[in-house]
Amino acid sequence: MTSAPAIGFEYAPSRLLARSCAGLAWLALLAVWLCGMPWWGKCAMSCVLAAALLAERRRWLRPGVTSAGWAADGGWTLRDATSTDIQAMLLSSRVLAGCVWLRLRLASGPALSLLLAPDNSDADLRRRLRMRLAAALPAG
Repeated sequence: MTSAPAIGFEYAPSRLLARSCAGLAWLALLAVWLCGMPWWGKCAMSCVLAAALLAERRRWLRPGVTSAGWAADGGWTLRDATSTDIQAMLLSSRVLAGCVWLRLRLASGPALSLLLAPDNSDADLRRRLRMRLAAALPAG
């Protein structure tokens, strides 16, 4: 088999995922206000939910990665906001409803997730990634 070509892409966070998380937070808030908890407990839990939503929103809207590349030899390189290249290793990948979810471990240690959805990547990129990920799976 000939070697697969390198795949590179710019990365921006998925607005679809951010909106989905916000919708789930609103449903959780509604559940708190419909339960039998005293009013002061509902207010406290609402503040906790709002703080959690804001923290996650900041984390999703400011990813540490601006672009990624998968070399022909199988190595991953991520570029951060300061244009520093970071080596990474693919831990796992999932394909869900046309989206590709990549879990990468940075050379410095922490793991990072990248979601490539229809709103932040083109269909051809996701197709090429799915094909290469399927070919990279160990036989067995």
